[in-house]
Amino acid sequence: MPIFKDTFGALKKLNTLPLDKEKSLQKLVEDNLMEVLELHFLATEYATTFGGRIDTLAVDINGAPVIIEYKRNKNESVINQALSYLKWLKAQKPEFFQMLMITHLGQAVADSIKLDWNNPRVICIAESYSKFDVDTVEVVPLRIELFKYRYYEQGIFGLESLTVPEAISHAPPVSIDVVTQKPLSSVALLREKGTSAIRALFDALQEQIINLDEGVEEKATSFYVAYRAAKNFAEVHIGKNQLKIHLRPIDYDDPKNRVDKIPDGYNWTMDRRVYLDSAVDIEYVMSLIEQSYKNVL
Repeated sequence: MPIFKDTFGALKKLNTLPLDKEKSLQKLVEDNLMEVLELHFLATEYATTFGGRIDTLAVDINGAPVIIEYKRNKNESVINQALSYLKWLKAQKPEFFQMLMITHLGQAVADSIKLDWNNPRVICIAESYSKFDVDTVEVVPLRIELFKYRYYEQGIFGLESLTVPEAISHAPPVSIDVVTQKPLSSVALLREKGTSAIRALFDALQEQIINLDEGVEEKATSFYVAYRAAKNFAEVHIGKNQLKIHLRPIDYDDPKNRVDKIPDGYNWTMDRRVYLDSAVDIEYVMSLIEQSYKNVL
């Protein structure tokens, strides 16, 4: 979509500018990898034994290995090239990647990330894509994500996701509801951790979070229910007697001082935390969640 600058009530459309070369795009993203994609940078131009070099090698906050390839212009080979590198990566041993994490992130950070070797991601970043690219991503059963970038005058950079990655394969086992004989979703499995009162509290909170915007996505992991727009903005851990909600690392308007900061040693991106155990506090906690949500827009 076009970007406009508000100058004393007058909107001026910002023009897009070409990047002088592909390496400029790569360096800009690599230097800001955690900010734009929530990834830990591992290596640039990583040489493979299959021939060729991976533009960027990274690991996401959930421990999945990530291959990133860049193209300044429309290029139908960008996905094929990335998939070739993925084939090479999957032929390696997990210990190889674990050592990369230790070497480039340090032992402490590497130890805080549980390597998810079975769910690697491929991210392609380009100015535009062909219909062939989009169709390929839709039918290939792999975690391939397409991002379209725009660079505007006045140093404005935009990154738009064109695809929604598939759920990772190690989701908790499916259970059966003994009454309906229907499989329970992963969210339902996590929900069962709470008492009936906490389940009702989660249901009320879930409805309000999803109603923040039609683009809000809900995804269950092994430990929590994540809500995201461009990035995660809330992660709800369901306990027996309370909900623990992790939020983004910003300064909150929090007159009741309900938000606490997780110690830096944990190296968590979502390092703010608030607890909810009563319906009386839903409105206040939602005001904090909404602040976290606005941080990712």
